[in-house]
Amino acid sequence: MRLDKWLKVSRLIKRRTVANEACDNQRISANGRSVKASYEVKPGDVLELRFGERTVKVEVLSVSEVVKKDEAPAMYREML
Repeated sequence: MRLDKWLKVSRLIKRRTVANEACDNQRISANGRSVKASYEVKPGDVLELRFGERTVKVEVLSVSEVVKKDEAPAMYREML
């Protein structure tokens, strides 16, 4: 699944266009390197999202096309 779509489905970012812009501005990295919105997300990837001064680091646990709102947090695990 594309990175921008995964970020939307997992509800880490509300809209796919916003996720796409974050990738274009190099605010998202996967496994230590900047990636484009077309990056194929796989379970085990470590994503780092930079929102202003805050940084969120998550490990991808699953990739699903359709997920209910209450099941979305099960798609990733926050890392410290």
